[in-house]
Amino acid sequence: MSTEQHDPDAYGHELARIRHHQSEATGARFTVFQALAAAGIPPEQADEIVSKLEAGAVAGAHTWISESSAPHGSDPQFEDGWFAGVRDVASYLLRIADTTATTQRGLAASSALLLAHPRQPTSPAPTPAQEPAPTLDTKKVLATARRCTWALADPGDFLGPEASDEIMAAALGAVREDERAGYPERLEAFAEQHRARLEELLRAYGPGSAPASHGRYMLAGQPESLIVCERMEAVPFLLRSRWDEALEAVLLDDLEFAWGPRTRLSR
Repeated sequence: MSTEQHDPDAYGHELARIRHHQSEATGARFTVFQALAAAGIPPEQADEIVSKLEAGAVAGAHTWISESSAPHGSDPQFEDGWFAGVRDVASYLLRIADTTATTQRGLAASSALLLAHPRQPTSPAPTPAQEPAPTLDTKKVLATARRCTWALADPGDFLGPEASDEIMAAALGAVREDERAGYPERLEAFAEQHRARLEELLRAYGPGSAPASHGRYMLAGQPESLIVCERMEAVPFLLRSRWDEALEAVLLDDLEFAWGPRTRLSR
């Protein structure tokens, strides 16, 4: 077994390279959707085409992993462990390929909305006859999130106020004006609908889990993560744009991987 020490700097470089590839993939996907739309391909068919391409890329990684071998000269026990690990990783990659090929829907439509948004004329200034857009009560939303997650996580593990404020600002920035009035109730309904899934998220990735021990998945089990997951399902592109303006992408990437939304913007 290798005795190589964990190098935090090397791991940080790996994360930076992964984020770079994820960012490049998001931009490339957007360009492909633009080209398909210009060619008259409807959104549903465009989603299917891109999903198959991305599933094929994951399948290629599956083949590469499956054909890898233990270092030459390894003892039999090491080889047994190596091939067991290879089988586990390959099986997981296969599940990702299956999911990618069948569940990625709405990406093309979201891309079209983003493309059209800058072209829309600027809304006129509100007149006395117009109702002002409702505002979100951040404290009320956070209190709702904490009520929904108190049974799932230990409050002693919650993030400090400063980190919480930054995450809340990014997440609530993705709540559209027409959703603000009843957003706390929407959040409660989401938590009730996905309670079992939230419990599994905490068990697998929350404080005390093996992935969390490596300094990853910081949002798993946090009250704020309920808001992020809800927005991830509702408006993934809008959430990503708000997030990238203020916070490290890896925080959202990790939670996105753990939650497994219908529309995944990272790999």
